[in-house]
Amino acid sequence: MATVLSVSGSPSPTSRTTRLLRHVDARLAALGHRVVPLEVRTLPAEALLAGDTSHPELARALDLFQQADGVVIGTPVYKAAYSGLLKTLLDVLPQYALAGKAVLPLATGGSTAHVLAVDYALRPVLSSMGARHVTQGWFVLDRHIGVAEDGRTTVERESDVLLAPVVDGFAAALEHRAELAVVR
Repeated sequence: MATVLSVSGSPSPTSRTTRLLRHVDARLAALGHRVVPLEVRTLPAEALLAGDTSHPELARALDLFQQADGVVIGTPVYKAAYSGLLKTLLDVLPQYALAGKAVLPLATGGSTAHVLAVDYALRPVLSSMGARHVTQGWFVLDRHIGVAEDGRTTVERESDVLLAPVVDGFAAALEHRAELAVVR
């Protein structure tokens, strides 16, 4: 069982990105992984903007990155790039905060014109931070993410069918990481 940090870079309290992440979290948990959610918007803004890693909440967030075997990064796409909130957190993290980790980048947006933001905006940053393996990322249209009457997140069937192998690929990368640790 791996520990997965699931990071939402959305500034919105009613975020479709966060809903998508929690949907993915449930799938990873069903596969036997321990998932720890982190919503960047809940971190203290002053400490985050100042890069005050001695602040207890920011120090805890950095520790969560250090302890994780894998990281799921979710962001809404704004102006063809990941959110400024996510960028602020990534800037506060140590240069190689993702070293040795499998990373799954996910993005949401209003138009398929933003699909390439995953590979051309987010992936290079994650790679530069030392991620061992940035798995295939995925983009989901906002309109494909909803809320059922009981409050559960719904993902349009076709999007969910396409997302499932992406999440399974990330889970396989986590298992491969665990196998490598046993061999050493």
